[in-house]
Amino acid sequence: MPIPIVNSIASWFLKKRFHQIDLFLKYPIDVQEELLQGLLQKAKNTEIGKEYDFASIKSYDQFANRVPIFDYESSETNIERARRGETNIFWPTPIKWFAKSSGTTNSKSKFIPVSESSLEDCHYAASKDLLCMYLNNNPDSQLFVGKGLRLGGSKELYKENGTVFGDLSAILIDNMPFWAEFSSTPKNEISLMANWETKMQAIVDETISENVTSLAGVPSWMLVLLQNVVQTTGKNNLFEIWPNLEVYFHGGVSFEPYLEQYKKLLPKDSFKYYEIYNASEGFFAIQDQNHSKDLLLMLDYGIFYEFIPMETYGSPEEKVIPLSEVEVDKNYAIIITTNAGLWRYKIGDTIRFTSTNPYRIRVTGRTKHHINAFGEELIIENAEAALRKATKLTRSEIKDYTAAPIFMNGSEKGAHEWIIEFKSPPEDFNTFTELLDKALQEVNSDYEAKRQHNTTLKAPTIHQARPNLFYDWLKGKDKLGGQHKVPRLSNCRDYLEELLSLNH
Repeated sequence: MPIPIVNSIASWFLKKRFHQIDLFLKYPIDVQEELLQGLLQKAKNTEIGKEYDFASIKSYDQFANRVPIFDYESSETNIERARRGETNIFWPTPIKWFAKSSGTTNSKSKFIPVSESSLEDCHYAASKDLLCMYLNNNPDSQLFVGKGLRLGGSKELYKENGTVFGDLSAILIDNMPFWAEFSSTPKNEISLMANWETKMQAIVDETISENVTSLAGVPSWMLVLLQNVVQTTGKNNLFEIWPNLEVYFHGGVSFEPYLEQYKKLLPKDSFKYYEIYNASEGFFAIQDQNHSKDLLLMLDYGIFYEFIPMETYGSPEEKVIPLSEVEVDKNYAIIITTNAGLWRYKIGDTIRFTSTNPYRIRVTGRTKHHINAFGEELIIENAEAALRKATKLTRSEIKDYTAAPIFMNGSEKGAHEWIIEFKSPPEDFNTFTELLDKALQEVNSDYEAKRQHNTTLKAPTIHQARPNLFYDWLKGKDKLGGQHKVPRLSNCRDYLEELLSLNH
């Protein structure tokens, strides 16, 4: 299809969709309350709908007072029943797909229900919105001149009892409309290959001869792929291979540790990076402006949002609030109710709002992935801001890292212990340690207070990881590729001890 025609179709769809987006921008709370009522009405005759009498719930307060907060453990029994083919448990239509997710490091897999509604009205709708927003901001884009290189999960789809489970990305690729497959590379059979390392080479072989105009995938694994592309072709950067490449759509993990490495592979100021926030449980937010790290919270994808202020999370004073009560620059855990039958479900992510008109957010980390052994409340956002400053000042580059507490022992003070894999190490590790410590104090006042005069915390300990340590660690756990992530921060030492042992 000629490019002008494609762009005209996109422009028509864009105008139609922007009218709907404008509704939730102007009336966000009304849109969310109406969405909640729609979910309750649709599921009122399910088992969970009858248990909590969804039919009689007429307000958010009634919903919040009647329906408890769930996590995966409290939902697992019903999810397993649905996986065995039982229906009408928590959603009225049969659930055919289950997104297999082990989170960041847990050995036990989670199986997140994906309904037809969530597939079409959430995940695929978000993909179209992402393209619309990008084209609206970049009217001279030649995105449809070529193809989008997508990097999906490394697991094939497995069939069990009439239901299907696999990586969310595999489910999306397996069910995508023909027009999306036509505009993508590699072809589906390569995208769905089970062995990550075999698939990596197959993707390189297929895509180097394509006219790639966009990239989409998790930053850590996409970086591995792109470095392989450059190495295989012997070129200096990606524009020598794909001259029309113009944007990278990324999500899944923080982009901060990888940005400088991407700039070396993509040495053009005009190249754009667009962030998304999606998970097995749903697609939540999209970067809607060029050169902005803020993500627009999408309020009409069949997801109703609630939040727990992190200062009360897990405490007897824990409080759940609706969207109307959130404040800018506070850290919140997210609770979702979805069109796949997740009700008041803790997804384990934390965010903060940068704006409430419209509602824009930044992802700050995971509820389980922070260090608070001494009241310092160190979150991933703090860690990566400090690492960015320390690496800039020492002209070093980081590939991967994790950190955990050194617990107090008798009169011995506590500390934080880091293991960092550098792409370009600093010349002086003592200087790097001092700069990181100072930067952490600048971005986190609780950490600063604990470090003051070594009151509670001593200076951090930093180990240099051998090359490919984190890759080998993930490979040993059969967690290469896809949505698998390195745990950045932990309140326990389990991951750190495994890595330290493997490092020797």
